[in-house]
Amino acid sequence: MSGPLIIPWQGIMPKIAKDAFIAPNATIIGDVVIGSRSSIWFNCVLRGDVNAIRVGERTNIQDGTIIHVDSGTEANKAGYSTFIGDDILIGHNAMIHGSTIESGGFVGMCSTLLDGVHVESESMVAAGALVGPGKRVLRHQLWGGVPAKYLRDMKPEEINYAPDGVAHYVRLAEGYRAYFIENPA
Repeated sequence: MSGPLIIPWQGIMPKIAKDAFIAPNATIIGDVVIGSRSSIWFNCVLRGDVNAIRVGERTNIQDGTIIHVDSGTEANKAGYSTFIGDDILIGHNAMIHGSTIESGGFVGMCSTLLDGVHVESESMVAAGALVGPGKRVLRHQLWGGVPAKYLRDMKPEEINYAPDGVAHYVRLAEGYRAYFIENPA
């Protein structure tokens, strides 16, 4: 078994916390920082080649997710980096492009966030949603659909689910990390 593919780009090497779990077939490229106890699962790609990607602590990015950035246009010369805070759940096969997800946010499986999207703390993007450029998901809101729109305010049990889910993934990642340390390639 080989380790993850960690690639410097234009002299910038990804920075990954020593206690983060990066699956053996994940790919991390360029200007990417991954915080303590976060997990990047199987077949994920984080490509910080033309702008920055920041992933906070105890955040999990589940299998098959792709995270990228935008280099900019004439109208927006700075482009869009991707900022993902602490204690976030990102479901399988999500596509996050030049977006911000505040700490405690939840992004469902197979959802897409496009340039300039901002998901506030303790809010949720439903599975399969397509959040268009520049949209803002306010705190405690649930958005879903294609294109995504505000559906309703979240129920207390939905808000309270995220910390339990985060704790589950932290424990799961610790187990996988230990397994791969004990069973190197």
